[in-house]
Amino acid sequence: MSTAVRVAAVQMVSGPDVDGNLKEAGRLIELAAEQGARLVALPEYFPILGLDERDKVKVREEQGSGPIQAFLSSTARRHGIWLVGGSVPLVASVPDKVRNSSLVFDDRGTLVARYDKIHLFGFEMGTESYSEPRTIEPGSDVVAFDSPFGRIGLSICYDLRFPELYRAMKDVDLILVPSAFTETTGKAHWETLIRARAIENLAYVLAPAQGGFHANKRETHGDTMLVDPWGVVLDRLPRGPGVVIGDIDREHTRRLRQSLPALSHRTLR
Repeated sequence: MSTAVRVAAVQMVSGPDVDGNLKEAGRLIELAAEQGARLVALPEYFPILGLDERDKVKVREEQGSGPIQAFLSSTARRHGIWLVGGSVPLVASVPDKVRNSSLVFDDRGTLVARYDKIHLFGFEMGTESYSEPRTIEPGSDVVAFDSPFGRIGLSICYDLRFPELYRAMKDVDLILVPSAFTETTGKAHWETLIRARAIENLAYVLAPAQGGFHANKRETHGDTMLVDPWGVVLDRLPRGPGVVIGDIDREHTRRLRQSLPALSHRTLR
């Protein structure tokens, strides 16, 4: 009997219109479901990548209510899939910021996990400048949870640069990294970091990304990919909207961890 499960990552080029982004996400999720995906993950900022950093604050939602979460819940239930909303702007403890939150819904449309982005992106090079702390309140909790597909660890974009986060997840089978990497940093580091996190944790990594030119003149790197625990890229999409799809196999992971028991060889903790 096969131990493989099909998963998918959606790549988008989101803009400032929430309704339009949800419609596009729905189209791509349907494509993934039609190909047999049982878990589908959307990228960071999938519901809005505004003309201004504060646009996402205007559409923030309380956990458990709002059109973005209603879309995720109903879509998961309709297709009978587990659905990961790469990041959703949720209410923070201060009125002028959001929590950048990854929300996981099971195949009944029930919220089963939430992760608030811990590491906030800051970057200045030439004419490019980004400062997420201006509009985002950081989270503090490492989140990993059990699912029918194994143990899943949640992270978002800039978290990828901090390997200690993934060590703290404790032997996960699948790592999710919904992202909106800039073209500048993505071209230099994206694939290297994704494959490194897979190799050092002997885990699959599913990384849905924003990939293209946005209405706010930002360019995101794309290169959505699925990588296996040996660091092999199983599928990828360089640019533009679409779906990356492939199988994860816990038996494959078990065999690799048996052959190379690096996780049990750790001495520094």
